Amino acid sequence: MVQNHKIEKRSRGRPQVRCDEDTRNVIIEAANKQFHQNGYAAASIAAIAQEAGVSTKTLYRLFPTKADVFSDLISDRIGRFLLSLDVSTLATTDLRQGLERMLMAYGMLTLSDDTITITRLVIGESDRFPEIATSFYEQAIVRTNNLMEDWLRKQADRGALVLADPHAACGMLRGMMVMEPQRAAMLRQKPAPRIEEIAARARMCADLFLRGAATARS
Repeated sequence: MVQNHKIEKRSRGRPQVRCDEDTRNVIIEAANKQFHQNGYAAASIAAIAQEAGVSTKTLYRLFPTKADVFSDLISDRIGRFLLSLDVSTLATTDLRQGLERMLMAYGMLTLSDDTITITRLVIGESDRFPEIATSFYEQAIVRTNNLMEDWLRKQADRGALVLADPHAACGMLRGMMVMEPQRAAMLRQKPAPRIEEIAARARMCADLFLRGAATARS
């Protein structure tokens, strides 16, 4: 995709230096491309730096190891998921709408081609590089589960849901939403679901979950 940027007049002299945060973002996207194309083992620091258009010295200053690049890549993706949910708004949304919205956001994250490719990479290379499994588990699985579990727990505390174990319920809910389509896509038996399919699955999962957990007044 070609992006048009507004051209600003600059004074003569050294070119404007990009801030570290922007450079980090460029490196993360370059690493994502390299990981997708070549896998974790074959994606060298030199190749990532070249893809990003920065020196290896700059890359090492911001990311001491390739594992750090991978960890930040996962953290960046989960950060986008957290922002898309807008927890403050979610807290004031009614039970069904809040559940559907949360499941939709989770489905869009976990059932995207990007996430499926990264998950496949982690499973395939974690024996050789256990650090990427740790990063994926802590940055992706634990953080998303904590957010969703916290929301379920709050609904139970206010009496909208009956949940003996919000942690276990959250795991079941997440599995119901994504396990079957994600597994089919990871095994290359079916393409990643389209947004319409994800929305329909979110509605169905919300129906099934609420029939079993919602109180009469909900």
